[in-house]
Amino acid sequence: MAFYNPIAGLEVICGPMFSGKSEELIRRLRRAKIAKQRVMVFKPRIDDRYSEDRIVSHSEQSLDAQVVSSPEEIWEMLDDRTEVIGIDEVQFFDKSIVALCERLANLGRRVIVAGLDLDYKGVPFEPVPQLMAVAEYVTKTLAVCHRCGAPASRTQRIVRSEERIVVGALNAYEARCRRCFEPDLPNQLTMDLKET
Repeated sequence: MAFYNPIAGLEVICGPMFSGKSEELIRRLRRAKIAKQRVMVFKPRIDDRYSEDRIVSHSEQSLDAQVVSSPEEIWEMLDDRTEVIGIDEVQFFDKSIVALCERLANLGRRVIVAGLDLDYKGVPFEPVPQLMAVAEYVTKTLAVCHRCGAPASRTQRIVRSEERIVVGALNAYEARCRRCFEPDLPNQLTMDLKET
């Protein structure tokens, strides 16, 4: 039987790289822990930039996390008593993450996810748009444009690669505003990802 949780539902934190998404996720999860709520945190195995078993923000805040390869693993690892579930870098999961988040929220859990809403070409990054559509709360964070200092809503890839997913940080990406964003830049670059 599901328990009643007055703050049950889905919260999505989205935006470009370097906009504080993971930092905001960590802040909300820490507040839930202060409130003595049972919290479980998950991150995709592919994201090993700063730590293999912690969510780490670019500002070096961190929180222990369970590392998973699929949404099914989240379901299998979940403790029945968990009240709040945090999932970082949600764009790295397949579309079944949407059904899982809906299921957890319908069972009375508070589900908080963070991820990129646009890819390096400025195209909506599934499954984040679908999660935004079914969420109770959506927070869009903005970064600072690395070129002009304006509010940045885009992630600019600065290394050559044809892959949609290239895990990296400042060595591979910059935050850009709409005016400074160059979606075709990776195709024009002469440097190779292996050289960076």
